[in-house]
Amino acid sequence: MKTQLTFFWPLLFAASLPGQAPTADEIAGKSQQAFSYAGQDMVARVVMTLVTARGEQRVRDLTLLRRNADAGRQKYFLYFHSPADVRGTAFLVGKEPGRDADRWLFIPAINLVQRIAARDAESSFVGSDFSYEDVSGRPLPADSRKLLREESLNGRACYVVESVPKTRASFTRKLAWIDRANFLPLKEEYFDAQQALFRVFTADEVRDADGLPTVTRRTMKNVKSGHRTEVVFKQVKYNAGLGEDVFTERALRRPPAPWISGD
Repeated sequence: MKTQLTFFWPLLFAASLPGQAPTADEIAGKSQQAFSYAGQDMVARVVMTLVTARGEQRVRDLTLLRRNADAGRQKYFLYFHSPADVRGTAFLVGKEPGRDADRWLFIPAINLVQRIAARDAESSFVGSDFSYEDVSGRPLPADSRKLLREESLNGRACYVVESVPKTRASFTRKLAWIDRANFLPLKEEYFDAQQALFRVFTADEVRDADGLPTVTRRTMKNVKSGHRTEVVFKQVKYNAGLGEDVFTERALRRPPAPWISGD
């Protein structure tokens, strides 16, 4: 027994040595935490610009509210201020570990609350190049991953992680460049069934907000059509004190006035 312990102890110790590269799943978990779970909650004013291949633009102004709970539970609420054709549209997400997120969309023009089915999670979010799943996040167990390499991107040292979906997805493979220092995703490439690149996400600006590194400018581009969606996060506030009552189905029709400013 003493001989066995003497043999295995150096191996166990080596596995925990500081500076050793984390696994692909560990990197993905830290990236999800940094990108989607920073702080206890978050309030942000957001400007979303849809840009055609010809340069034509449609601008949408919205408020994003997000609240974390225990064990990875999370809720999102998005409210559109303008333009007139989407004003009053609201989107609510409830995330529970180990299963698909619950998603509801309120369409004021027809006074309808519509539940977004899991099979529609890859559909375009209100005409943008982001999907419903992009907005609310994809569960970590839904993909298998491997760490391909480490390399620099725009002067930042990154892990390059490949993800392959185990459940329904709009992509068959994804490559992510994840910042080694703060674990934010700086670039993601999505490949279709023919292994052709069809979407690219980029983090165009990273700034500190309340001491937390935040992607304040981001773009999703459809490389086949040339259409892209640019998103700017303004007036970002973490740990604002959002209550559970903000994130109810009732709030879809009656948005929480104290948090939906600038109406």
